Amino acid sequence: MFHFNHPEILWLLLLIPPLAFLRGKRGLAPAVRYSTAQTAKALAGARKSKAGKYLATLRMLALGLLIIALAQPQIVHGTSEVEASGIDILLVVDVSGSMEALDFTIKGKPANRIDVAKKVVSKFIEERPNDRIGLVAFAGRPYMVSPLTLDHNWLQQRLETVKTGMVEDGTAIGSAIASGVNRLRDQKAKSKIVILLTDGMNNAGKISPLTAAEAAEALGIKVYTIGAGSRGEVAVPVTDRFGNRQLVRARVDIDEDTLKKVAGMTGAHYYRATDTDSLGKIYDEINKLETTTRKIKNFEHRNEMFLWAALPALLLLGFELMLAQTRFRRLP
Repeated sequence: MFHFNHPEILWLLLLIPPLAFLRGKRGLAPAVRYSTAQTAKALAGARKSKAGKYLATLRMLALGLLIIALAQPQIVHGTSEVEASGIDILLVVDVSGSMEALDFTIKGKPANRIDVAKKVVSKFIEERPNDRIGLVAFAGRPYMVSPLTLDHNWLQQRLETVKTGMVEDGTAIGSAIASGVNRLRDQKAKSKIVILLTDGMNNAGKISPLTAAEAAEALGIKVYTIGAGSRGEVAVPVTDRFGNRQLVRARVDIDEDTLKKVAGMTGAHYYRATDTDSLGKIYDEINKLETTTRKIKNFEHRNEMFLWAALPALLLLGFELMLAQTRFRRLP
């Protein structure tokens, strides 16, 4: 950022135009003898020669640059260091085929569950700038989207890549919880949290949700669980073997009892989200429950630009003095 350390000095620049005007109008009348009166008559009306105007212009430019130099121009490089809060959060998001169900809305228009979940998760990430956050997606098995990181810009970019169909279909809730717990177990954070969002029942994976919850409890890791979407028949877009996209009615259900037990065992809470607003409020509530203190250290490095104005000013003054000894010299 460009910055003047003494900007009030710049007001002196306003004096240059009237000073230049006055210098151009005043001066000694010509006092040189000429052989004819016509030449003297022509000179009598002028107070400045062209040579004098050139030299005066150089002098005014030099004065302006000196004023700018005295205002102490600087280029300021500022940096901030954010200390990690000591809270590590692993976001675990269901990307099974049922997350394509169109029972949510965005700005009044129908939207599928995965798009709404990504939008709400993105907002949650923005509101936790000093927490290390990671992201796991799961369907028939979990996969790591982003490890724990303070680089939330990169995390947001990785979140945008999340979609259904990236792994075999299914809902491996137990394996997803276990994956999140495994990523947090060796961390030194004072608080470790898993936030799991799903719209189905555990039907894949080799680990049951309750077994994964027991491991989380033993390691002091809280597992917040969110059941998203309506129950019963919902409209789900599918692609047939000819590549045509069409809506079909599919029955989906949420194992709320298991999700409640998982949350309760680990000292967390279970939430139910049936629309976009309620899902957003759930993440807001978790955000308030898991509070953190933000610590920021600011550093500044200033590059002085004084010489960039002072040296050209001195060069212009030197140039004026040099020209004054040539054909541009002034007569006494």
